[in-house]
Amino acid sequence: MNTLTPATRIRGLIATAIIGALASSFAVVCTAGDNTETFSQVVKYGDLNISDAQGAATLYRRIAAAARTVCGADEIDSRRLGYRASINACVHQAIVNAVTKVGQPELVAAYNAKNREPLPITLAQGKTP
Repeated sequence: MNTLTPATRIRGLIATAIIGALASSFAVVCTAGDNTETFSQVVKYGDLNISDAQGAATLYRRIAAAARTVCGADEIDSRRLGYRASINACVHQAIVNAVTKVGQPELVAAYNAKNREPLPITLAQGKTP
């Protein structure tokens, strides 16, 4: 004897579909973190005087734009929060790497003005051109 009503069957089907959708979305987030490919983009700044605040700020904007492009920040679906977090982490790390590589105190100061966790200015001062 079958005691399930059609409404109960539909609720069970809907619950199964929701659980399946959630499980597959977690799989997408997990595989996004496993990407081992490395991308880069050259940011030219020979036309800038990065020893002054205005030139350093311009270079910082160029670096941030390149980081967003390389990490695919402009192509993400805003509904995928886990993916957005990994893209934001990529952008942040790319900016930190570029600012550290350039190593100019004014650029570090421009970075520090835009971010909550500042880089130490001594990091840039110890570097020789």
